[in-house]
Amino acid sequence: MIGTFLNIATVLTGGTLGLLLGSRLPERMVKTVIAGLGLFTLAYGLYNFLKTQNPLIVLGSLLIGALLGEWWQVEAGLQKVGKWLESHFIGKPDDHPDHAPNATLLPSKNFVRGFLTASLVFCVGPMTILGSIQDGLKGDYSLLAIKSVLDGFAALAFASTLGVGVLFSVFVILFFQGGISLLAGQLSTIVTPAMMAEMTAVGGVLLLGIAISSLLEIKLIRVGNFLPSLAIAPLIVAILGLLGVK
Repeated sequence: MIGTFLNIATVLTGGTLGLLLGSRLPERMVKTVIAGLGLFTLAYGLYNFLKTQNPLIVLGSLLIGALLGEWWQVEAGLQKVGKWLESHFIGKPDDHPDHAPNATLLPSKNFVRGFLTASLVFCVGPMTILGSIQDGLKGDYSLLAIKSVLDGFAALAFASTLGVGVLFSVFVILFFQGGISLLAGQLSTIVTPAMMAEMTAVGGVLLLGIAISSLLEIKLIRVGNFLPSLAIAPLIVAILGLLGVK
């Protein structure tokens, strides 16, 4: 769990700096930094997708995962979590009428977007899964340390424009990333290299969606509803293995 706690620390540090410096950073500079993060996320997503051993498995996982995600309303659920956190820990915008103009330090319509964007960017991807498993199995948090540095800079950029909701993504990091580390011993006996390869590829596609939708704002995509795809990919690999299909 050391890697997870380190990740939380860098996100809180970067996010806090983003809130404090948000009004002082030129808007064009912030937009350029976010665009750079978007381009990197786009390239990194493509890089990971290319690790697939069977693109049809990725396609099937995405389609089935999307159907389940829409059925279960995963993204709507994440939005509800964001709104609950906003109302219970921050308060409503009307609670601070004298400070309403300060959109980065106080609640705003960007809270949920910031929470969702940061949570997905910080928790969706092979680096999260692989790093958490390594941390849980061997106590090797080197991969999560690299991820933590990237997330810290991302949190600074996100918080400067999307506000305090970014900081609350640490709860998702704790439960999701920390949960994988705690379950790593059990997962190691189930997840094969082939399963991990397809999970990595699916995670890459989701990162592409995040870059296109949230970072580069090219087209709105409900990326959260694709999250079940990460679990579907290894299931398809397992079924194909039982059927003797490679």
